[in-house]
Amino acid sequence: MNAKLKLPLFWMMLVALAPSLSKAQDKYLYKDPTQTVDVRVKDLVSRLTLEEKVSLLGYQSKAVPRLGIPAYNWWNEALHGVARAGEATIFPQAIGMAATFNDNLLKQVSTAISTEARAKYNLAIAQDRHLQYMGLTFWTPNINIFRDPRWGRGQETYGEDPYLTATMGTAFVKGLQGDDPHYLKASATAKHYAVHSGPEATREHFDAVVDEKDLRETYLYAFHALVTNGKVESVMSAYNRVNGTPNSINKYLLTDILRKEWGFKGHVVTDCGALDDVFLSHKSLPGPVETAAAAIKAGVDLDCSSILQEDAIKAVQQGLLTEKEIDGALSTLFRTEFRLGFYDDPVLVPFRSYGADSVNNPSHVALARKAAQQSMVLLKNDHNILPLKKSNISSMMVIGPGAASFNVMIGNYYGSSRRVVNFAEGITAAAGPGTRVEYDQGCDFKDTTHFGGTWAAGNTDVTIAVIGLSPVLEGEAGDAFLSEGGGDKRDLSLPKSEIAFMKALRNAVQHKPIIAVITSGSDVDIDAIAPYADAIILAWYPGEQGGNALADIVFGDLSPSGHLPVTFYKSVSNLPDFSDYNMKGRTYRYYDGPVQYPFGFGLSYTSFNYELQDKPKNKYKTTDTISVSLKVKNTGAMDADEVVQAYIEYPQIDRMPVKELKSFKRVSVAKGGAQSVVLKIPVKELQKWDMSSHQWKVYPGEYKLILGDNSKDEKVEITFSVELFR
Repeated sequence: MNAKLKLPLFWMMLVALAPSLSKAQDKYLYKDPTQTVDVRVKDLVSRLTLEEKVSLLGYQSKAVPRLGIPAYNWWNEALHGVARAGEATIFPQAIGMAATFNDNLLKQVSTAISTEARAKYNLAIAQDRHLQYMGLTFWTPNINIFRDPRWGRGQETYGEDPYLTATMGTAFVKGLQGDDPHYLKASATAKHYAVHSGPEATREHFDAVVDEKDLRETYLYAFHALVTNGKVESVMSAYNRVNGTPNSINKYLLTDILRKEWGFKGHVVTDCGALDDVFLSHKSLPGPVETAAAAIKAGVDLDCSSILQEDAIKAVQQGLLTEKEIDGALSTLFRTEFRLGFYDDPVLVPFRSYGADSVNNPSHVALARKAAQQSMVLLKNDHNILPLKKSNISSMMVIGPGAASFNVMIGNYYGSSRRVVNFAEGITAAAGPGTRVEYDQGCDFKDTTHFGGTWAAGNTDVTIAVIGLSPVLEGEAGDAFLSEGGGDKRDLSLPKSEIAFMKALRNAVQHKPIIAVITSGSDVDIDAIAPYADAIILAWYPGEQGGNALADIVFGDLSPSGHLPVTFYKSVSNLPDFSDYNMKGRTYRYYDGPVQYPFGFGLSYTSFNYELQDKPKNKYKTTDTISVSLKVKNTGAMDADEVVQAYIEYPQIDRMPVKELKSFKRVSVAKGGAQSVVLKIPVKELQKWDMSSHQWKVYPGEYKLILGDNSKDEKVEITFSVELFR
């Protein structure tokens, strides 16, 4: 419903309910929906004892029956679908969604996620269940910068680029939180604030040392965008220290920047157990009482442990904290709860009718398939072996440790779905009952000498080999239990068994086509298996419809259109030490060495030509917006999507990026047709942090705008200057 129509409808319902609410309104302002949220929050906080207040500061929030405050568990996850809460649609892992370069699609995905979240919440509350993972406060998205390919949790992010991360993250937040003028559909959380991207094994005690320039330009850029543009309701503080201070007691980050400078009005939650780490791992404070006081004073409102609930009163008693400061933290939590409709008559909440038919329904399944289709990246296609023509294929082998794996479909932080279609199932269904399709596991993650199915593959027309990583080889500390790096990767290598398997497979099938499908949440060494494959598709962890999406691409129902949101390096030996947080020599923005595939890379079944239409001006002021119009022509024989990427090269000034993504646009173009694309870049977006003045500055000088389909492609180059006018 249009927001303009919602407003009068809301007040009409209030008028209708007024008689029944009148007595409650006289006594309890917080129960009166006609009052402002701030008035209601202030009234509710004033009615609580100190003991009751602190009981509400932990993720397992206690009930206060005398005031109608229900028990509530704040901990919930929805990285790529409602997680850990039973049936839900499983969309592609976040890194795969980033590969779509389609923020509009991601907003549709998160809108579907929030619909399912509301439905599951409604069903739980109807049974008086107040369970973990069944609430409406989601600790997602993860907008940390994937600065190093060894980080196991990089799969949860939107890649290595701040602009792409900010754009995709903002879209996700807007879909999850909804656009109702009175109520949040769900609450999103930007995490992990800040400067947090491995190593996993030392995340609870490492110190990320970073200067102001990298902090502002790289690590805080997306957080700022989600706060100011996305209006994200929550921010989660990370485990680690930044320049010596643990994030959960870091007043500079949580209060000075987040609240005062950026104007953040939502609540801050700690990562789980992060307050315990302050005194146990970081040893920054003597104990839990001092930590409880420091956290609230720094800007923390909610604790994902029990430190605040158990020790905040002691901090008040010892004079380390005031009750007024506790009131401030609690008030931010109540604001979120009021915006979620927790204290209003359900008839006023527009999401009250969502039920079981809103969960994993056909439209959401179709959306998961579309997202998976757009996420997959074609890396190699020798002699245009793809797409396969079904009429020419009488027999196929689908083989490899990932071919029928559930784990490689779902990534980490996942829900459950009865509709998961693995790669073997998707290919078999698409090939049809008239085609002979065989399956074999082929190899495991360790054995380098014993393989299955290679002889059978030699007796088929074409082989699809699904290899790569899985969430037990890369991921979060404790979850990726087969990772030798505590969740992280030690290098970019695929399992040795898979490389040996691919070599044996090539020997078995001889000159018949092999299509390699790689599952991964990160950069892996594609070169190691490239000689043995005629085509290579990077499928990421594609969600419940990954098998169908792969079949759609392999058989040419659509053209692949995913693009890499990370650089694929030749080797980690080209990179700085994993624990070094300086950006020098990292990501396409500051690394100009050899790569396997550049940031933004992705092949298509067709070809595109760019024709500049309206050329930008030669000179700009800092208040201007650069606008460029071009015509994208499909010069091939198949309808397809192109992702136009706009990069900026800066004046030759110390510590400027090599180049930097500042706009992109996905466009669908029919074969032989053309589409006009307009890209706009505010000149203010070119600002950089000045270390001498400690503020943002747009540097005057000569710039270059480059348009292409990856960070190394230069289809159009335009030079312009920025001048400072007083």
